[in-house]
Amino acid sequence: MQTIKYLGLVALLFGTLSGCKDAKTPAQDTEQTITILQTADIHGQLFPHDELFWENEQITFRKLGGLAHVKTLFEEERSKNPEGTLILDGGDMIQGSAVAALSQGQAFAPIIKTMGYDFLIPGNWEVVYGKKTMMDVLTHYDTPVISANMYDDATGETLFPQYFIKELKGVKLGFISYNDPEIPVRQNPSFSEGIRFDPIDANLEALINELKDNQGVDILFVVTHIGISKQYNLANNPALERVDYVLGNDTHERIRKPLETEYTKVTEPGAFASFVGKLTLTVKDGKIVNEDYDLLEVDPEKYPADEKVAQVIAKETAPYKEEIDQVLGYTSTPLYRYFVVENPMDDFITDAARWKTGVDISISNGFRFSTPISVEEGGKSPITKADLWSMLPVNEKVKIGKATGQQIKNWLEKELNNVFAADPTERFGGWLVRFSGMELTFYANKPMGERVASIMIGGKPMVEDQLYSMSACRREGEPLPTLCRMPNTVETEVMDYTIHDVIEEYLKEKGTIAPTLDGRAKALDLGPNVLSQLPGTDYQFH
Repeated sequence: MQTIKYLGLVALLFGTLSGCKDAKTPAQDTEQTITILQTADIHGQLFPHDELFWENEQITFRKLGGLAHVKTLFEEERSKNPEGTLILDGGDMIQGSAVAALSQGQAFAPIIKTMGYDFLIPGNWEVVYGKKTMMDVLTHYDTPVISANMYDDATGETLFPQYFIKELKGVKLGFISYNDPEIPVRQNPSFSEGIRFDPIDANLEALINELKDNQGVDILFVVTHIGISKQYNLANNPALERVDYVLGNDTHERIRKPLETEYTKVTEPGAFASFVGKLTLTVKDGKIVNEDYDLLEVDPEKYPADEKVAQVIAKETAPYKEEIDQVLGYTSTPLYRYFVVENPMDDFITDAARWKTGVDISISNGFRFSTPISVEEGGKSPITKADLWSMLPVNEKVKIGKATGQQIKNWLEKELNNVFAADPTERFGGWLVRFSGMELTFYANKPMGERVASIMIGGKPMVEDQLYSMSACRREGEPLPTLCRMPNTVETEVMDYTIHDVIEEYLKEKGTIAPTLDGRAKALDLGPNVLSQLPGTDYQFH
């Protein structure tokens, strides 16, 4: 318990209250309104952009976002409850855009200082530039950053305070934060070198008891960056009986009505600075007596840009503007990657890789990040370097190798389990790996080892003992024979060009592309338009 007691002192330095449970204040005898505003998974997106919606069984696009516009929303909401509003961000702030990558996140510290957050947490991508750079950027926010399970691997010391406490209108609020323990597997292993990630259950009950029993917290939140499946599973853990909300992040889910579980409730507020989750609590005598939740859309027309934040953004992005505004090519069909099984943006990327390398199969990670590019009917839209960095924010060299049909099948079974595992703790993210040159049919709801129904490579049935050439992006820190988590490939080599080189060359050759969903991956037991999957709930992404 030494670490926990020390962190209570750290919390005090951040302007929070700690110590034993105080006697009731007069404010606690009356109803008090507390407002919690949450952003998440902004992924370096600083300006308004296209957003995809699934409405009336079809895709639509609207222009949303922009951090200067988010700031205006913050101030408008704060003005409604000046003494009772708290604002937090749930991680993945400094990766996912050209400015983020080219500045290695450094552009964001001055911006975050102006945003008015009470605290932030790290996400799974905060490690992308390495431990030293991550710590430098996050400490220059001049805003508390908390995480209960990130440690210096050499010293065993916590990298950040494990919790945050703040009293508003006589109500003491407590927040415990957890990052994904599987970051060293999900990301390039080199990114998180020097950082230890402990399992959530290693100190969860101890911290809950500390905040409730020793720190006298009235309303307790667990803020997690582990994805919707694991967050929902965690909320059903008896250890969370004294937790009021799990404020989730990571999978970019647009939860418009908190998910009810046996012990608490779960929210997640979308991504890309396009949305702000607003939780309104009425509290009396330290207990929630009424609650309301709304997912606010950051409409730039409704929320004009905050002048100060806009000026800081303009200054921080100026060094990169000429480079990232370069037009590389055009698309005559929308590019997006919101669907679980297949997306035209990733079809385009893997088709380009196979075109360049000449391999049988090109593979790429399944992501949801990257803002979409809409196209007006009959027209075309430019693809800029900024778009390229949003699509592929880690510009690794291309790696090629060979694997047998049996290896490929075994790998696909594992990748399918990463997405559709019945046990939520076995899931990574929530999107199937992407590929070109291969057609896969599968069952999402069968056990691991029984999901693959058929594999076609080059238009022919896969042969188990035949070698197939493959390409993927190099993941720094993994063994050379590993391709996108597939071990033991042969004749493996790293090429002298990057995935960005491939895309730029492909667009220069093609001029205008027109990728569409072509059915290269099909789930035989799911509908055709799966945007999210959380069994046991009525949640739908829209």
